[in-house]
Amino acid sequence: MTKEQLKNFSLGFEPELMEEIEREGKFKTFKAGETIVQAGHVIRSIPILLNGLIRVYRIDDNGDELLMYYLGEGETCAMTLNCCLGQKRSEIEAEAEMDSQILFIPVEKMEEWSSKYDSWRNYVLESYHQRMMELINTIDKIAFKKLDERLLEYLEHEASLNENGEIRKTHKEIARALNSSRVVISRLLKALEKEGMLKLERNRIYYQTV
Repeated sequence: MTKEQLKNFSLGFEPELMEEIEREGKFKTFKAGETIVQAGHVIRSIPILLNGLIRVYRIDDNGDELLMYYLGEGETCAMTLNCCLGQKRSEIEAEAEMDSQILFIPVEKMEEWSSKYDSWRNYVLESYHQRMMELINTIDKIAFKKLDERLLEYLEHEASLNENGEIRKTHKEIARALNSSRVVISRLLKALEKEGMLKLERNRIYYQTV
């Protein structure tokens, strides 16, 4: 990859490590909705998000989807790191929530750089910690929060990605993200529309952020 592609990439890495990243890293762009990681596939590279947004989730045997966490700029996926270390197949799916640019690092560099560079080792450990806290937060929401509260949090997050509060999601997609059914989500959305909190249109929602 080139220095131009890395010009806005700064995670406190040593200059020597940045040179290796420039030499070894592969740069790729994904369109919104495009799959980045599929369950069952062998992970051969570590993804680091340069810009955009990635949704990481699991799908059960019935096809139901469970949102695990989102990845923002400069972040990587702990589940992917785990698969790399254990040489296991992916147990998660990852999809670009919006147009995204990703830096892929060869898996064999992970342990090498961890022993050579303190900044890389700290980055990996911090990534594990952040993703673990997000998973705990996800479990807490499912276990302790009502669905309408989780729906509002989801809508606020999605609306914050666009200045006009537009959410380009179907009711079915929202239901999957919240581990619910389309019928239940549609009913809750219509109730929120009656309260004046949002406006429903075909395959999109306009949410009034607070």
